[in-house]
Amino acid sequence: MRIAKLGLIVLVLLSFSVSFANAQGTGEGLTIGFSQIGSESAWRTSFTEAVLAEAKERGINLLFSDAQQSQENQIAAIRAWLAQGDVDAIILAPVIATGWDDVLKEAADAGVPVVIVDRNVDSDPSLFVTRVSSDFVHEGRLAAAWLVQATSGDCKIVELYGTVGSAAAEDRHKGFMEVIALFSKMQVIHSETGNFVRTEGKAVMQSILSSEDPANICAVFAHNDDMAIGAVEAIKEAGLTPGKDILIVSVDAIPDVFDAMDAGTINATVELSPFMGGPAFDAVAAHLNGEKLPAWIPVAGKLYTSRAAYDADH
Repeated sequence: MRIAKLGLIVLVLLSFSVSFANAQGTGEGLTIGFSQIGSESAWRTSFTEAVLAEAKERGINLLFSDAQQSQENQIAAIRAWLAQGDVDAIILAPVIATGWDDVLKEAADAGVPVVIVDRNVDSDPSLFVTRVSSDFVHEGRLAAAWLVQATSGDCKIVELYGTVGSAAAEDRHKGFMEVIALFSKMQVIHSETGNFVRTEGKAVMQSILSSEDPANICAVFAHNDDMAIGAVEAIKEAGLTPGKDILIVSVDAIPDVFDAMDAGTINATVELSPFMGGPAFDAVAAHLNGEKLPAWIPVAGKLYTSRAAYDADH
């Protein structure tokens, strides 16, 4: 049984990669609406900037809408684009997974293809063309596999949860729990949402440290780097040494997290690539060219424990 468990860990730690051949045509001249969740984290801002830059390079007229973390704003933006009748396609980064059926059906009825990016939707797959995203479950498994190895399978964990109902949070939690469930001494003792926001991550960690003996906490698993950095601040203010007294593993691989690694306050991060614009635009072009697309186009990421390792891959 122990061999089987270690074998799973090795498989989990292997880099995940599925390729998608670029479609013929770059999308030049197309008008595409892009509904972004907001700017709740440094990674989200990098994602937006990467999509805008990719659209400019390709000669795509991108209509950008910042939803400010509101599904209602996203639905309103999509309906406005459909009413104007001048978009060739829509790219949607959904704030939560549910509640999209009506507006996606409206887009389908109008003949406007929708590509889902980053987070997922809980809707009939026939209502959108494809999804371009990371494998969030795999990210959770990677984080858990690293933590199992770092602690020899014996650790009490605080989980800083992302936005409840979002695919990123639900799936990262699922993957993480799948791995630690194999080890009887790995246990999540607190799981609370920080909504992917740095200040909320700090506030949640402060609350936990005030109610729980810090000696009982072995590690923090944060669903994104911003919450992890917030947790670092709370741990320091509690008179502890983050990265040593309490290990920290998170997801995103934003620049700030490597500053924290250099300082020894964060131990590991799983990369969430912000470069999803290219595959999304390729998918739009392919669909409009009549090509059949896979239901999911994954964008791969790896786990990093140092800036040097990340820089070597980039």
